[in-house]
Amino acid sequence: MKKVKILIADDHAVLRSGLMMMLNAQMDMEVVAEASNDSETILLSQKHKPNVVLLDLSMPIHGGLRVIPEIKKACPATKILVLTMHDDESYLKDVLKLGGNGYILKKAADTDLLSAIRSVFRGENYIDPSMTKHLIFDMFDTVQESEGNNHLSQRETGVLKYMAQGYTNQQISDKLFISVKTVETYKVRIKKKLNISRRSELVRYAINLGLVDF
Repeated sequence: MKKVKILIADDHAVLRSGLMMMLNAQMDMEVVAEASNDSETILLSQKHKPNVVLLDLSMPIHGGLRVIPEIKKACPATKILVLTMHDDESYLKDVLKLGGNGYILKKAADTDLLSAIRSVFRGENYIDPSMTKHLIFDMFDTVQESEGNNHLSQRETGVLKYMAQGYTNQQISDKLFISVKTVETYKVRIKKKLNISRRSELVRYAINLGLVDF
């Protein structure tokens, strides 16, 4: 049986050790190298030509995102599966744009991680199930904008509702289960679509829509 050759790239030695034990225990997997920073990851990828790089985004020196295009350039056949704690759609979209093949959260079950590795090895893309909702909402918003729709999307309406009630970006983030960065992006979209910049005008608009009741 041909084994999936894996390079583990993470700056936490304990995590690397645990992953190595679990992956090497699989009949169809073999860890060929481990790296603790982005430079090591690139060098070891060039040396070992792994089938899959299991990549953490929060690595020294410049971070994991920098690594993705470098690996793809040096080893086009290597698949990159990001294993991260960042439950953030902006990171997910960056990974996909740069050529990453998968995105899974560190809180995922071991069985899910193994499935993700096998999926990207087969040439499939893998996205953590908890992250797919972000892509779906973004897809709907993009479609609406491409059609020239000046009305607010469902997600933008939700952000406007909490804006009008005086919620902070962090509070809106917690309410809608999106990142603070995404909240800020939606705020810009809302103001642009409505051609409104003052909060008092946004509140009045929200009241007219029946989103808030004062």
